Amino acid sequence: MRLRALLDTDALGLKLLGGEDELDRTVRGVMTTDLRDPSRYLSGGELVLTGLAWRRGAADSEPFVRILVQARVAALAAGEAELGDVPEDLVVACARHRLPLFAVHESVAFATVTEHVVRQVSGERAGDLAAVVDRHRRMMTSGPAGGGPDVVLDLLGSDLDLRAWVLSPAGRPIAGPGADGSRGAGPVLPADVCARLAAEQLAAARTGRRGPHRVTLGQTTYSLFPVHGGGRTAPAARDVRETVLSDWLLAVEADAGDWAEERLDLLHGVTQLIAVERDRRDAARTVRRRLAQEVLELVQTGAAPAEIAARLRVAAPVLLPGLGTAPHWQVVVARVDWDGGEVEGGPVAQALLEEILVDPASTGPEHFDRIAVAHTGDEAVALVPLPAVTGEHDGSGTGVLADALLESVRGPLTAGLRDDGRLTLGVSAAVHSAEGLRGALEEARHARRVAAARTGRVCAAGHQELASHVLLLPFVPDDVRRAFTARLLDPLRDYDRRHRAELIPTLEAFLDCDGSWTRCAARLHLHVNTLRYRVGRIEQLTGRDLSRLEDKLDFFLALRMS
Repeated sequence: MRLRALLDTDALGLKLLGGEDELDRTVRGVMTTDLRDPSRYLSGGELVLTGLAWRRGAADSEPFVRILVQARVAALAAGEAELGDVPEDLVVACARHRLPLFAVHESVAFATVTEHVVRQVSGERAGDLAAVVDRHRRMMTSGPAGGGPDVVLDLLGSDLDLRAWVLSPAGRPIAGPGADGSRGAGPVLPADVCARLAAEQLAAARTGRRGPHRVTLGQTTYSLFPVHGGGRTAPAARDVRETVLSDWLLAVEADAGDWAEERLDLLHGVTQLIAVERDRRDAARTVRRRLAQEVLELVQTGAAPAEIAARLRVAAPVLLPGLGTAPHWQVVVARVDWDGGEVEGGPVAQALLEEILVDPASTGPEHFDRIAVAHTGDEAVALVPLPAVTGEHDGSGTGVLADALLESVRGPLTAGLRDDGRLTLGVSAAVHSAEGLRGALEEARHARRVAAARTGRVCAAGHQELASHVLLLPFVPDDVRRAFTARLLDPLRDYDRRHRAELIPTLEAFLDCDGSWTRCAARLHLHVNTLRYRVGRIEQLTGRDLSRLEDKLDFFLALRMS
């Protein structure tokens, strides 16, 4: 309820002593106190009632008011029963800090004010929320769009004082305070909090637990509501794995554990409204998906470069409006594999690429319009347009980097993949012609296979790794790998175990220093003669010669594969 409504209630007998410009503040609760510092019992938005027993002198008013303001209370109401008129020093302190101040007539009990506020707040909030849902539903049915998820969240904030955010499955803010890049609309959720909330929601969804899911981070409790695709109803998927990595979530800064069933139903209605807005965006994405599918089919069937170039010229203005010229392109290939093979991974990988290829620092839903993703089988292929940069005609200075691609989303996605799913990605170099697109596709697929050979639920590899021995090592059969490393390194390990000679660390440092005796000795804090003795022992035990390039290379590869 609003402070203005309190002032207009004659039965309460309140008199305004200051704060006329703040009467639209919302009261979320009420507290009676005579403590000099009641901050530990305040959560924000309260009407504080006090009999002024904390006041010993005029100097006490300023620190008391400052504590209330820091706790973000809505207003202060001082009783006249003890001291008569409210002291002027308290009036001045409240005016200085813009804290609304009321006088409570001696004939009115604090219990009367408390009962009225509690009854109004608990009764009006459910009604306000119903009005929110109904109002936005009418907005959607009367026009082509309801204004996006931000409109719904704005209504929740203004009518219910509920701070809420819509997050992607990877934890990127889509709507809510700060999601448009500004910091004036309310507290911005830090990136690590967004990632943690997304991970908690994905983990809960995989276990099949009924929402909302409550998470406490620090001193704040959040209630998490899934936002399913498909409009007003939950997805009719046979398996939760088909949608878990594509559903948005609504994070509300509140503990829904003690909410009434009616209130929970209304919040679920809000998620359905957000889902409708999300489906509208997905429908608009169809054009970009079709463009990607057409280009992919042309590339894979060996179409003439001129035909591919024509499709790219059509795609460029759609993906980068106003660019005017064809950009460079990168190709990103993703694959999602689930144990058992019952769930097709292609659509899941497609939805994930459309999310994670967005710059993690960007916010809002409009950035999804910058890429085009197709899928076939368990694989998804993304065409990523890169604006041409003067002086960088090969596109090498711009684009997607494999390591950075997953850095901010690895945690949430790992929670969603749980112990039966795996995501692997490969990223090509940038190309600036249709002739290079086929090579970029193959490069991205090779890089993805390198990523697949690694351990972990979420792995990526880039084109840079395809010009290195790193490309070869993952494809060496395990039995060959074990035999090769054992033949070269086991004699050294056994010797180190018996004599604590540190031959393996010495070998690593010697190779890392390119065979330089002085640099290696300095790194190991050894005399050069000691280093020569150790290298001689390595050569004696293995029958190799570390002055020969071939033997150095064998040791280098053995250490990398071990």
